Amino acid sequence: LIPFLGMACELTNFEAYLVTFAFYISYFVMALPSSYILKKTGLKNGIMYGLYIMAAGSLIFIPAALTRTFGLFLAGLFVQGTGLAIMQTASNPYVTILGPQKSAARRISIMGICNKLAGAISPVILGMIVLGDSVQMMQNLHDLAGTERTLQLDILAQRVIVPYVIMAAVLLFLGAMVRIAHLPEIEPGEKDGSNDKNETKRSVFAYPNLVLGVIALFFYVGVEVLAGDSIVRYGLSLNLTPVMVAGINLATPTYFTTYTLIAMMIGYILGIIAIPSLISQSRALAVSAVLGLFFSAAVLFTNGFVSVLFIALLGLSNAVMWPAIWPLAISNLGRFTKTGSSLLIMAIAGGALLPLVYGRLADYAGQHNAYILLLPCYLIVLFYAVYGHRIKSFVKIH
Repeated sequence: LIPFLGMACELTNFEAYLVTFAFYISYFVMALPSSYILKKTGLKNGIMYGLYIMAAGSLIFIPAALTRTFGLFLAGLFVQGTGLAIMQTASNPYVTILGPQKSAARRISIMGICNKLAGAISPVILGMIVLGDSVQMMQNLHDLAGTERTLQLDILAQRVIVPYVIMAAVLLFLGAMVRIAHLPEIEPGEKDGSNDKNETKRSVFAYPNLVLGVIALFFYVGVEVLAGDSIVRYGLSLNLTPVMVAGINLATPTYFTTYTLIAMMIGYILGIIAIPSLISQSRALAVSAVLGLFFSAAVLFTNGFVSVLFIALLGLSNAVMWPAIWPLAISNLGRFTKTGSSLLIMAIAGGALLPLVYGRLADYAGQHNAYILLLPCYLIVLFYAVYGHRIKSFVKIH
């Protein structure tokens, strides 16, 4: 969506990443209200309402496309993010608490595979619809001016209407399915490992594993969104030589997000196999952070299509971070589980802010050099994996 809106609305790098900002900042805005909503509705109904709100956000794309108004596109994305914030605030603790805590990463990974499978297919389909002729389109727009240019941009913007109407219909259908499904309602205090010692803590901020987990999740989400959302725009800037395999040009920029998501699915599958039977959640997180550092350095020290592939491989290193950080962060929160879940959802704001920082760096130093932003983010995740999640008290740190 970023390269599409960048072209249709004629945006700078910084303006283009307002797309991710509008979507992911809704998590920060809505996370605590989501906790209040879930206390009233329960986790199951929260998932249903989240899907309905996402459908409403999808429909806002119709007037946005018809008027080619960037602000309306951002409003639609914010509403979609609001619905997703409510849904994820409900679904992640639901999946975590539904079984043993030590295998929570495996269950979240299974959920993630379903998510990324759709995510790998949708960029290809959407890319074929709205950006299938992107290179030729950019050349044509460069040669046009005045009324003719405006007309072509209007036609381009309207390409998103049909996909987003279909998306709204699917979301409404899924919401209806959740409504009639016989899913159990779970209270977090029943199965989250709470004990008498934890009942003496009066604030959710008294749990270092949660507070540091929120920080780690903020930077993890930032690098995941950055890798997935910048790769197409970066690829378009390279004017890559075709890389033909079986008659398919692998260097087609609209495929690049799919490469990232395929790498993530491979990581999810490895996580399902290995966690916790072969490797603990914390160790898997540490290995992932080290891989992220390696791939980030490789991006900076390579060029062209090879650098694109290393950006895609960040999907592999990012895959188990969410399912590993989440259970480590909400472990033993007891009655604070729903509030802790909301704070973790707020950390998704990393996906709003870090791409904006990248966009500003890219405007001044170039898109390639701006990937240096990835390195400190992975170092913070590595700290949490190795040491941060083990801290039991902020007062007694030795």
